[in-house]
Amino acid sequence: MQKSKSILIAAAVLSWSLSVNSPVFAQAKVKPLTALDYMEIQQLNYGYAFALDTCSNRGEDYANLYTDDGVFIVGLNGMEYKGHQKLVEAAGGPTCERLKRLPHQSHTTENLVIQASPEGATGKSYLVYPGDQGKHGEADFDGHVGGYQDVYVRTPKGWRIKSRVHVFPPQIPGEYKGIPNTKLEAGSSK
Repeated sequence: MQKSKSILIAAAVLSWSLSVNSPVFAQAKVKPLTALDYMEIQQLNYGYAFALDTCSNRGEDYANLYTDDGVFIVGLNGMEYKGHQKLVEAAGGPTCERLKRLPHQSHTTENLVIQASPEGATGKSYLVYPGDQGKHGEADFDGHVGGYQDVYVRTPKGWRIKSRVHVFPPQIPGEYKGIPNTKLEAGSSK
């Protein structure tokens, strides 16, 4: 009787130990964000629009908002800008050619929702091009043009963007599953 009781106790301890150390249990642990974390991630988003719209520091300011292996994905067609140099190019640098050939556009990131995640944090927001001096610019880029779906990580340099997807309607930021709109549209015509 004593021996079977000891075996049951050992089995229970082993079972508990395996469940505590299982990947499923580890995923459930998410470090809560502090008020400072929220503020720093918000500042990251505020700086994003200025760095992109102005090609400041020849695109370097934009690229420095990301991790070294960070990626910006255009959800419309799946195009990726991965790594520092490609992100500099996405901002128009190093020559800022994009600003020379396109009309001035400024955009805002609205209604940012930040949540703690196993990697650090996730975010979703709306993207709005408000126009310039009360005038509309390009029809495809004025008003609400989708939003962003982000993964943020804390680095020695502070919070950085690990990945950002520009999600285009009809898809919704926070629900993008990696299927570009062009493939959605191709699938719907079959």
